[in-house]
Amino acid sequence: MKVLITGANGQLGREWVDFCEQNSINFESFSSSKLDITREDMVTEQIRTSGPDVVINCAAYTKVDQAEDESEQAMLVNRKGAEILAKVCGHAGAKLIHYSTDYVFEGTLSDMETYPHGYPENAETNPINEYGRSKLEGEKAIQESGVEYLILRVSWLCGKHGSNFVKTMLKLGKERDSLAVVNDQYGSPTFTFNVVKQSFELLKTGVGGIFHLSSEGMCTWYEFAREIFDQANIEVELSPCSSDQFPTKAKRPAFSKLSTAKIATIPGIDNQSWKQGLTQLLSELEL
Repeated sequence: MKVLITGANGQLGREWVDFCEQNSINFESFSSSKLDITREDMVTEQIRTSGPDVVINCAAYTKVDQAEDESEQAMLVNRKGAEILAKVCGHAGAKLIHYSTDYVFEGTLSDMETYPHGYPENAETNPINEYGRSKLEGEKAIQESGVEYLILRVSWLCGKHGSNFVKTMLKLGKERDSLAVVNDQYGSPTFTFNVVKQSFELLKTGVGGIFHLSSEGMCTWYEFAREIFDQANIEVELSPCSSDQFPTKAKRPAFSKLSTAKIATIPGIDNQSWKQGLTQLLSELEL
C-alpha cells in the first residue's frame, strides 16, 4: 500500500508522517505550499506521478475566527479542495481519507440532553460559523463525488506537533499566576496519535463512510485545563468563566462531544479516555 499525505506540516499531517516512518509504510508527504489542493492541475499531476492507493487529506483552512471574514478562502480550501481531491482520487482509483470537525453540528445544550454520549454520525448537521459551514460543504462534495472515502470527524484536537490547547495551557501556566478558562462549552479532547492509529485500523478493514474519532468521556475547557495543570504539576490559580466573558468573532458550539459508539464496533480499535490521552501526550512532550 502506498499513501500520499496532504497538509503534511500541520499537527495531524506530521503525526501521520511519524506513523508511516515508524511502521515502514510506503508514503509521500506534501505541505500545502508544495501541493495546493485547490489547484486541480497540481493535484492531478502529483497523484498521477505518485500513484497512491490512499490519499490522506490533512490540508484544511482552520482559522475559525478569521473564517468569518475570509469565508471565500475557507470554502476554497475546505470545500473546493476536498471536491478536487475526491474527483482526482476517483479517476485514479485511490481511496480518500478526509478529516472533518465537530463544528458541522449546531452544538446546543439541548442537543447535549438529546445525545448525552455525543453526536452520532447520522445526527442532523447545522453549523453555526463559517468554518463549520465550509467543512460540511467539503463533506458533501466528497459524498457526491462517487469516490471511495472515509470522512473522519474529530474534536478539540491536540498533539505533540503544532499549536493546540494543551501547549497553550502549559505555556500560560508557567508564565502567569492565575488564569480564567471557559466552563460552559462541553466536548472531548482528541489526540493526534489516537486519530492516526484509529484511521489506519479503519483503512485496513476496508470500510467507508463517516466515523467519529474522539476520546471517551466529556469535559469543559476549564476541566481540561485543570487536568493539564494537575498532571503536569503546575501550580496556577485557575478560575472558571463563561463564554460571554471571552467573546470571539466566530460563535463556538456549547456542545461538541462526538459519540464513539460506531468506531467501537470496528475490530482492532482501542480507545482511551481523554485523561489517559492527556497523560500520553504529556509523556511525549517529555514533561
